[in-house]
Amino acid sequence: MESADGTLSDPLLSLRLSIASNRTPIPTTSADATAASDATESLAIATHLQFSEPNRQSFPLDAPTRFISSDKPVDLRSIYFAWQKKDVAIPDYIASAQQLNEELSAPGGAGGKVQNLVFVERLDLITWLEGASDESEYIKPLDSDATAAQAAGSAQVASGAAGGVTTVPSSAVGGRLGKTIDPRLQEIYNGERRMGDRNSILRGIKPTDFSHVRKTAEIFLGRNRSRSNHPSSTNASIPPNPSNTVLSKKSTRRPDPIILLSPSASSLLRMSNIKSFLDSGVYIPPDNALAGSSTTANILHISRLLPSIEASRPLRFILVDTPEQFKPDYWSRVVAVFTTGQTWQFKSYKWQSPPDLFKNVLGIYVGWRGEDVPESGGAGKVEGSGGCRGDLGAGGGEYAE
Repeated sequence: MESADGTLSDPLLSLRLSIASNRTPIPTTSADATAASDATESLAIATHLQFSEPNRQSFPLDAPTRFISSDKPVDLRSIYFAWQKKDVAIPDYIASAQQLNEELSAPGGAGGKVQNLVFVERLDLITWLEGASDESEYIKPLDSDATAAQAAGSAQVASGAAGGVTTVPSSAVGGRLGKTIDPRLQEIYNGERRMGDRNSILRGIKPTDFSHVRKTAEIFLGRNRSRSNHPSSTNASIPPNPSNTVLSKKSTRRPDPIILLSPSASSLLRMSNIKSFLDSGVYIPPDNALAGSSTTANILHISRLLPSIEASRPLRFILVDTPEQFKPDYWSRVVAVFTTGQTWQFKSYKWQSPPDLFKNVLGIYVGWRGEDVPESGGAGKVEGSGGCRGDLGAGGGEYAE
């Protein structure tokens, strides 16, 4: 809204000058508030914001300002509300904004909605309104230089009327206002300790010359290049030592062999009890509480010293019940398959038919003594093992034979 004398028409600039002169505007319920009853402290019922400095004028609270958030201008009500809550914490500011929106939409409210500014926007706005900064990335410049000159003149008038407030003139390029700041506030700013960022603290204020390091490194790198390009005759005349080749082969780690278990629920040996069975020869039913391994484990390791293969250290075996994570070369490491005779177990195997599978891998069937060993679809390389069925009770075990 235009002021009475037409010298100032920007609500955002008027609010800044009013704050600088220590005469905050008054929310009113009418555009031309003449009675004391028109003034109110509630933004929920107020419709205008009346200024007394630098000129007496009134702006609608729903008027858009030059402050841009999310590519949209923010209304004067949201700007004034953010300045009122400049000292409260973020959660309190958000809660107050929600409460004000409810009051605005309630019967008797002025309508509209307060926009909740994010922390960075609110901090930038308050810094600009209090005169601590002349620039803001969220505030558009005024439309013309003439308007900016008029605003600067009004700022000088306001500073003289406020008393103790000085105006530091500066070039108002693009409609920027000259800096207006209280000398006491400026004294506080001068005493602040300036904090550096990561670059200024870790790297210093001037670049460091490392050319001498490059020259020193070139001496050693040049020596290495000359040695690699011109091998000595002594080294060339020495034939390779066969023992070194043997040692290098021995140092190569042997891949761990793999044992596949049956995932069938009817299998006597599962991931939960296979470790105790192979380590100590004790059979514990898979559903028994004494089963050592977790039923959710998908991979187990056991170690067994096999002097015929390697007498210096135990050989580690990997136990899994599914080949889902197998790579193609893993099948060459499979040494045994525990089976219940059910052919669906082999559908995801490299060899899906039992005859092909047990021609390449040892098949093992574990059952109770007296039960028939399944034919496994004609397999010829399946070994059977049986044990006596007994009463295990609450904490017993059976030893495999």
